[in-house]
Amino acid sequence: MRIVFSRKGFDSASGGGPSPILDGVPVSLPIPAGIASATTYGDLGLGALVARASRGRIGEDDPCHHDPMFLANDTCLFGQCGAAQTHLANRGVGEGDVFLFFGLFRDEGTGEPHHRIFGFLRIARMVRLSAGVPDDLLEHAHPHALALHGSNDTVYCGEGRQARHAGDDLRLTVPGGPPSLWHRPDWLRRGSLTYHDRDDRWLRGGRLRSVARGQEFVADIGRRQAPREWLARIIAAIDRSL
Repeated sequence: MRIVFSRKGFDSASGGGPSPILDGVPVSLPIPAGIASATTYGDLGLGALVARASRGRIGEDDPCHHDPMFLANDTCLFGQCGAAQTHLANRGVGEGDVFLFFGLFRDEGTGEPHHRIFGFLRIARMVRLSAGVPDDLLEHAHPHALALHGSNDTVYCGEGRQARHAGDDLRLTVPGGPPSLWHRPDWLRRGSLTYHDRDDRWLRGGRLRSVARGQEFVADIGRRQAPREWLARIIAAIDRSL
């Protein structure tokens, strides 16, 4: 089994600033659309939020890359392509594996920017779009279904939900630290997370200095029980109400 730490949403490079935490709830802002999109920020009710986060550079009429797409029936659709998808494929990511989506967030007005987990997807189906686009993806106007983003364009489908609170149990960044300085679970050790092989990233006190860029960080947990128990707690935290 594999756990994928998947970076998504606004940050200083994509969009211009952190996604907001409003009334204790994280609201992940999708990045601006590079190509095909049938969804604007206004369609998602995010026009005012994205205008503030981008300091007026983006508004409600601008198209967004609505991905991952969380649906009302507790499922999620997530597309990936290019080098990031090649990395997932090379690491054997597939059915039964879990994406933990994280991004840069800040309490509106006073909070410090930090990384936190805001949702998950447990893979039940993989759709390779080069072989054709299923009707259900077109009906949901998923951006990767509207136009091929790469020759290896793939959509992952399965159970998935967004966090309904911004508790400390979903925060990755250590208190007072820069966003990239994480408190890591005990089971996550040097050599067990892709793109994090350098010794100087694994610090004393259970801390990890995460890479500045990159989208998909894969931890192959095999049959180990400790990471499974940790994952169960994270999903329970995502599902917990305020």
